[in-house]
Amino acid sequence: MLLVSQGIIIKNATDAFAAKTLTQNAEAKNTYIVYALQLLGLTVFSGLFMFLKRQIIIVVSRLIEFDLKNEIYNHYQQLDHNFYKRNSTGDLMNRISEDVGRVRMYVGPAVMYIIDTIVTITTVVIFMWHESPQLTLIVLAPLPILSIMIFKVSDAIGKRSVKAQEALSNITSVAQETFSGIRVVKAYNRLNHFYDSFSTKADEYKQKNLALAKTEAAFQPFIAFMVGLSMLSIIYFGGKMYAAGQITSVGNFPQFVFYVSKLTWPFAMLGWVLSLVQRAAASQKRINEFLKTKPEISNPTEKEFELHDKIEFKNVSYTYPDTGINALKNVSFIINKGKTIGIIGKSGSGKSTIAQLLMRFMDVNSGSILVNENDIKAINLQQLRTKTGYVQQDVFLFSDTIKNNISFSGVYSDDAVKQAAKQAVVYDNIEGFSEKFETVVGERGITLSGGQKQRISIARAIIKNPSIFIFDDCLSAVDSDTEQQILGNFKKVTQQKTGIIISHRVSSIQNADEIIVLGGGAIIERGTHAELLLLKGEYFNLYQKQKLAEN
Repeated sequence: MLLVSQGIIIKNATDAFAAKTLTQNAEAKNTYIVYALQLLGLTVFSGLFMFLKRQIIIVVSRLIEFDLKNEIYNHYQQLDHNFYKRNSTGDLMNRISEDVGRVRMYVGPAVMYIIDTIVTITTVVIFMWHESPQLTLIVLAPLPILSIMIFKVSDAIGKRSVKAQEALSNITSVAQETFSGIRVVKAYNRLNHFYDSFSTKADEYKQKNLALAKTEAAFQPFIAFMVGLSMLSIIYFGGKMYAAGQITSVGNFPQFVFYVSKLTWPFAMLGWVLSLVQRAAASQKRINEFLKTKPEISNPTEKEFELHDKIEFKNVSYTYPDTGINALKNVSFIINKGKTIGIIGKSGSGKSTIAQLLMRFMDVNSGSILVNENDIKAINLQQLRTKTGYVQQDVFLFSDTIKNNISFSGVYSDDAVKQAAKQAVVYDNIEGFSEKFETVVGERGITLSGGQKQRISIARAIIKNPSIFIFDDCLSAVDSDTEQQILGNFKKVTQQKTGIIISHRVSSIQNADEIIVLGGGAIIERGTHAELLLLKGEYFNLYQKQKLAEN
């Protein structure tokens, strides 16, 4: 309505001037001043309205972006390990950043301009029709052609937007993998290889974006041409109609020119808005692919449980779905409360698979795992993991202080953190750092040695005071003396608790209450250290080889 009112003022002022009813007297000057002030007031009000409109819609779009990122991030955390094996970190990051940003551009600027365009075109066309239906039809004649063009370009922009986003995900994946493994890259002098790989992906992204840009670039000039054609139609056909007496008001000329000039921006914005919509549609499709992904492992109940008695593996078998490797074959054993079991075997024998199944990172293919005689699939998953202190084979530390890495599972006092560090035999190392427990370890603990990272991870498990301890080959980087100190402390902290030590070293598990020897995913020997040595089988051979290597 503001545009219409401005057009009416322009028409009336022009008619008054053309009719020469207003001369140079004071009344004439006052009338011109009134028209000018009216036009100025409407322009200022229009600007204020535009500011408020942008403020509301853009702020809302930012809030939607905030909610969407939180939703995706929360959903990512619910997904199981197999999902992360199938998808690269770079692609995950790109969907929560670039794709969400493109969706925000749709729910903000795009929606605002779509509404603005519809309202502007509708109101202006109605009043143009009221002034001169014939001239209005002539001026708007190019619109059907424009509609056909929009329809054809829309599909092309959508397809090329998807390809561009996929190419961007590839770039992010290469960069993330390079930075995470930079020490390996440098050690093997593969800098040029990864540079070439990144350049290739970047070139693919460039080409796909250029193809998208060419499509969008061709659309904008076409819209400008259609608008310019409308302007020429006003001048040529409007002039002929005025000469023939079909238009009686000379003010219709500047009025129509003003309306068409104001329609130029909405029509010119169609190409950009169309691009935003198509990009957002492509991004939302990629986001929905992950949001619709259901975790294979979920929490079956919120009911709490207590670990009173034992953990039992009953004829457990597991085959990795991606590789088809049969990691476990009919494995059965019982761990009673207050006891520690040792699991040993060659690489690939299925040792770590047992730990991951007990943590329910994946579920068994056949057989069952029982906790207090209850199937592990039926008990509270979150509580199970809260009650378990799991030190993984692949140690991960966060880019934070040593104190925060140790107290990762909750809020603990400084004394508790120090006590856990002492039990993990890493206290003296930490005290040797200039910042002590406030030392920032860098990404993945890059500033620490392998043994220090393992012992900090052990302290992180000990401080939880869990009911179940799982040490998955987490002593491989420490010397034998330190190993024995840690195992001695482990014996103390696991009293009245359940302990599982997984290792390829006999020295790590020889004091366990029971030892299981795995081979090819099956239990080939079991018993105490002394009993297994008497068998003179696989365990005996491992013991002899390792003892010989130490000497």
